Amino acid sequence: QLVESGGGLVQSGGSLRLSCVASGFALDSYAVGWFRQGPGEEREEVSCISAYDSSTKYRDSAKGRFTISRDDAKNTVTLQMNSLKPEDTDVYYCATVSGQGGQCPVPGQTRWYDYWGRGTRVTVSS
Repeated sequence: QLVESGGGLVQSGGSLRLSCVASGFALDSYAVGWFRQGPGEEREEVSCISAYDSSTKYRDSAKGRFTISRDDAKNTVTLQMNSLKPEDTDVYYCATVSGQGGQCPVPGQTRWYDYWGRGTRVTVSS
């Protein structure tokens, strides 16, 4: 399973560090993405990190503020979120990618993400 943690309530401009920990399988051969979802909205990809070379992708709104990283020895992918804004408020999910040889899919092709955690809530107050 995938378990997210690290969400919470933070003031605008603050930081949070989200973790995605896998149990029961090794993450090292999977690309892993972070998504956000609000009520009644579709999940939006925030960032993705590939396996093997740890190349990364970010949504435009996350560039320069968020950093995704992985520690395969700890079976963990982390999303460091800095300079948070109220519009970052959402539930954040991590998910693994299948069928792409360990690479992140082209942004928008969310069908390749097939194993999801249950999410962690991020609330940014103004």
